[in-house]
Amino acid sequence: MPSPRTLTCLAILPLLLAGCRSTTQDNPVGKPIAIKAPLGLPPVPVPADNPVTADSVDLGRRLFYDRRLSSDNSLACAHCHDPKFYFTDGLRLSKGVNDQLGVRNAPTLLNSAYMPFQFWDGRAISLEQQSVGPIANPVEMNNAKHEIFLDKLKDDAEYPTMFRRVYGSKEINLVRVEKALANFERTLLSGNSAFDRFQYGGDQSALTPAQIRGLAVFLNPAGGNCASCHTIGPKDAIFTDGKFHNIGQGVSGDGDFTDIGRYHETKVETDKGAFKTPTLRNIAQTAPYMHDGSIKTLAAVVDFYAGQGNSNPYLDPEIRKIHLSPQDRRDLVEFLNALTGDLPPNSGPPAK
Repeated sequence: MPSPRTLTCLAILPLLLAGCRSTTQDNPVGKPIAIKAPLGLPPVPVPADNPVTADSVDLGRRLFYDRRLSSDNSLACAHCHDPKFYFTDGLRLSKGVNDQLGVRNAPTLLNSAYMPFQFWDGRAISLEQQSVGPIANPVEMNNAKHEIFLDKLKDDAEYPTMFRRVYGSKEINLVRVEKALANFERTLLSGNSAFDRFQYGGDQSALTPAQIRGLAVFLNPAGGNCASCHTIGPKDAIFTDGKFHNIGQGVSGDGDFTDIGRYHETKVETDKGAFKTPTLRNIAQTAPYMHDGSIKTLAAVVDFYAGQGNSNPYLDPEIRKIHLSPQDRRDLVEFLNALTGDLPPNSGPPAK
């Protein structure tokens, strides 16, 4: 779930990270496993200090669905990243403990293993860093005092055994929690869409005529120009360049930014109003759209881009007026519907 970026959270997170480091062995000790990427996706990157093991994935899956990670035992990670909504929450703005309202839309966790930056503003550079942020955030899971929820896990009948199996000892600390969560999230892959079967599987019948026309609009620099940011490669496609762009979204009528986005992290003037390019995979299943969830339908998203967004001094040069006929717009939406892929197996709540 995206953070509201309050001063409270900014002050807490460095202390939380500094206070939780352990001198024990915090790397998984079992036999590493290969994560098989579905059709259309590249090999999954895995950091050297967090090899993926079957036991670490199982532990991360259980933690992902455990409400005890929140201060009042009401919310799990899956509250904002629910498999029923393709690992989003289906809300315009996400809610935390006590129904506190955040300020950003929850992005999908599907295929987040490929992202060089996490969150809309890129404040985390790994899945490990990402996993601890919502736990600490006072508007989200509100567990800045990590010892509280770690003690709850230590009192569980099964967790100490699971941690010993993954890490070689039963110690439960925040580093181990974040690594297990990250390894589970690395398995949340979604590919093998109709587009993938057409583009990479050689099945020319996988797309409808309207979707094929929509793909041409998507790729055409003088048409939709979508692929300039939502990239398609010769062998695979993440449908995002992983970079940050100001697309003219979240600008008031007076030209003021309602959310300054990437600027929060870099303090670079030209990063004002810039947000990470979201993946378009499964986009038809993850409404509403944009960082603030303000656009309800894919048709409205296409109309937004065709209208060149809202003007501001830092508008990305790729955001320019495009000429799309009504047929082009319908075909483009049809193509976006062809990006819905398979949900990953063994990703729902574990059996009790």
